[in-house]
Amino acid sequence: MEPSLQIAVTDDYQQVAFQMADWSPIKKRASVTVLSDHVSGEKDVIARLLPFTILCVMRERTPLTRPILAALPNLKLIVSTGKRNASIDAEACAALGIELQHTGYLESGAPEMTWALLMAISRHLVTENMNFRSGQWQTTIGLDLKGKTIGIVGLGRIGKKIAQYAKAFDMNVIAWSQNLTKEKAAESGVHYVTKDDLFKQSDYITLHLVLSERSRGIVTAAELSLMKSTAILINTSRGPLIEEPALIDALLHKRIAGAALDVYDVEPLPADHPLRKLDNVLATPHIGFVTEETYRIFFRDTVQAIEQWLAR
Repeated sequence: MEPSLQIAVTDDYQQVAFQMADWSPIKKRASVTVLSDHVSGEKDVIARLLPFTILCVMRERTPLTRPILAALPNLKLIVSTGKRNASIDAEACAALGIELQHTGYLESGAPEMTWALLMAISRHLVTENMNFRSGQWQTTIGLDLKGKTIGIVGLGRIGKKIAQYAKAFDMNVIAWSQNLTKEKAAESGVHYVTKDDLFKQSDYITLHLVLSERSRGIVTAAELSLMKSTAILINTSRGPLIEEPALIDALLHKRIAGAALDVYDVEPLPADHPLRKLDNVLATPHIGFVTEETYRIFFRDTVQAIEQWLAR
């Protein structure tokens, strides 16, 4: 392989790619560039990625659409972290002769993050931590989880794990999705309800669906209007599952008690975005999968995929 071969690791926000795996075999044969800042405009993405033969893509941070891929004649291989990446046009890759590979993934991060947000917003942990640091003492009153109802939208692998967590906290667990049946719900010890009833009955609602054309915007102003004024909405799956303007409106006018969010329509979220300013929002910057164990799998598998490709 020519020593001029160029590889890019995109959107390594924490600049840890080289810490999480041994890249030395790759560096002997290619130039590896780590890109830690995010670029999203089509022209900017093309200009930045034009020199590279191999892209190591972190989840769904950089869009790789057909127009972008078609404008990258040097690109031969994309290694994407995780089992799927909706921001990459896989059909375009195949048509353009660009090989697309995926790494392994640790599935515990997302449900753990969901429960961390649920606990934190219930007990006002961020507010009370800030109080503690500023010299104040006990300004909020928390919520008990025992006896509360949690509604799970999507009872797949992550949704089932959330159901297990909830039952350990003595919560009532109900669920709905477009494909869920009473029998499937019962297998997980969960009570199946209609979509409307889930939004009406739940004290907490958490979303665990794969983003698709069918699931996009599955939570609209209509669903939000059914929620209790004391209810909390949690989303660690994908931002576009919820109609964002409707959510902001419901939060702004206190029609629901709050939201705990880790995902958004646009990421990174603009600095002046309304969600950054609402006092009933607990939000994190899409860190559900950002764990040391997950990153080690991501970058280890990325290096192995590149080594195998170079050995051909």
